[in-house]
Amino acid sequence: MRSLAFLLVLPICSAAESNALSISANIQGRHVPFGTILDPIFAAPDSDQIVGYTRCGDSAIWTGHYLAAEAFRYKVTGSADALANAQEALAGLTLLTDVTGTNLLARCAVPLDSGYLASIVQQESANGSYMGSSAAGKAYMWIGNTSRDEYLGAFFGLCVAYDMIGDAPTRAQIAALITRLLDNLLAHVWTIVLPDLSVSTTFVIRPDQQLTLLQIGRHVNAKYNGAYSSLAILAPSVIAPISVDAADTHSSYFKFNLDYISFYHLIGLEDSSFRKIFYSSAYGILRAATVTHQNAHFDMIDRSISGPNPGRDFDTRVFLDQWLKRPRRDPYVDLRGVYPSCGSPGTEACNPIPILARVPTDFLWQRDPFQLTGGGSGVIEGSGIDYILPYWMARYYGIERQPPNRRLRPLAAMVHSRILGSSKSMDSGTRWRKSFCSSPNFLASRFLTLRGAGLVWSRMPRLFRWSIQFASIAI
Repeated sequence: MRSLAFLLVLPICSAAESNALSISANIQGRHVPFGTILDPIFAAPDSDQIVGYTRCGDSAIWTGHYLAAEAFRYKVTGSADALANAQEALAGLTLLTDVTGTNLLARCAVPLDSGYLASIVQQESANGSYMGSSAAGKAYMWIGNTSRDEYLGAFFGLCVAYDMIGDAPTRAQIAALITRLLDNLLAHVWTIVLPDLSVSTTFVIRPDQQLTLLQIGRHVNAKYNGAYSSLAILAPSVIAPISVDAADTHSSYFKFNLDYISFYHLIGLEDSSFRKIFYSSAYGILRAATVTHQNAHFDMIDRSISGPNPGRDFDTRVFLDQWLKRPRRDPYVDLRGVYPSCGSPGTEACNPIPILARVPTDFLWQRDPFQLTGGGSGVIEGSGIDYILPYWMARYYGIERQPPNRRLRPLAAMVHSRILGSSKSMDSGTRWRKSFCSSPNFLASRFLTLRGAGLVWSRMPRLFRWSIQFASIAI
C-alpha cells in the first residue's frame, strides 16, 4: 500500500521553458561554429575553454533535428530568435548542399581557414574529405560518405520547418532545397554517389524511406506527385523493413529514430486512406517494439500520429524533467552490477535504464536504452537538441503544461496505465524514477518498482480499484 500511496502523492514537475531557451542560446554560442551542428571539445571536464569540435560526421542529421526544434518553437511562441535560428539552420543545410557542387548532401563542411579543420578531417578520415566552396565562393573542406541518416534527418527538419514557418521566402527556400536534394537522388536511382563516383549507400533497399522522401517532395513541389503515385504501389512492402528493424531492439538502435522521423511525414502527409492502412500497420509494429523504452522523442512523434494519450503524455513530461538532471558532457558511465544484465554478458540491461542514469551521447533518444557502459572523458558537450525538440513538440501539441486544477487527470491516467496495463508505455518489470523539482538529491534515492505496485493493486478492495479506474476516465 505504501508504494501506491507514494505514487498517488507524487508531485508533477513541468519542464521549464527557461531551460529550453537556455539550451537554444547555448547551441548558438557553442554548437554552430560553421553554421551546422557540431559538439565542442573542452580542455578539461571543468573547463569552458573550447579546444576542438567533434561529431562532424552527423552534422547534417542533427542540424535537421535542430531546424525542426526551432520551427516548432517559432510556431508556439512567434519568437524572432526562433525564426532566426531556424533560418540559420536552413542556411547550414543549404551550405551542405552547395559545397558538394552536385546537389549531394555533405555530412558537414569546415572552412579551409578554420583552426579546427585538421582535427576534424582526421576524426572523419574514414568518411573521406573533399574540397568545395559555398555559393558565395568561400572555400570549404566537406565530409563525404553521406548516409541515409543524414538525408532523413535533413528532410525531416526541412519539412517540419516548411509547415511551421509561414514566412514565404523561407518556405520557398526550403522547397528549392528539397527539390535539389531529391532530384539528385532520383537522377542516381536512389543511390548516394560521391564526386569520385564511389557509392556511399543506397535507398533502394528501403521503399519506406523512398516513399517518405517523395511524400515530403510532393508536399513542397507538385512535380513529384507522379513519382510518388508510381512508387506507392510498394506501400504494402513498407512493413517488411520495419519488421526487420523491430526484430532486434538492441543493435543499431539509431534505426528507430530514422523510422520514427520517417513515419512522422509518411503517415502525417498521406491523403489516401488505403495507403495509410499499410503505413499505419507498419508503424504499429515499430511502436510495439519501442513503446516501453521511455523515449520522449518517440512519444511526441506518436502523439502526432496516434493523437492524445493521457498516460503517454504524462510520461513525456516526466521524461523531459528527468533529462534536465542529466550531465551535459560525456563522463564515462559503467552500470554493470547496478542493473540486471540480459543478453550479452555485462553489456545490456534487462529493462530500459532510467533516463537519469543512461550513458551520455549526442542525442539520447536514438541510443540503446539498455546500454550499460559508455561515454567519454567528460570533455564533449552534447547540444541538447534531444531536449528542445520533444519539448517544443510537446508545447505545440498542448501537453507540456496543464492548468493546476487539471493535473490530477494525467496522474490518475498514469495509475491506470501503470497498474491496470491499459497502456504499455512501460513494462511491469521496469524500475524508474520520478523527479522532484525542488529536490534533485531526493530524486536519486527514490525508485518505484511497478511489479510491486501491481501486487499491491491486486490485493486492494475491489471498490477502491474501481474508484481509481473511474477517476482515470472521468476526471
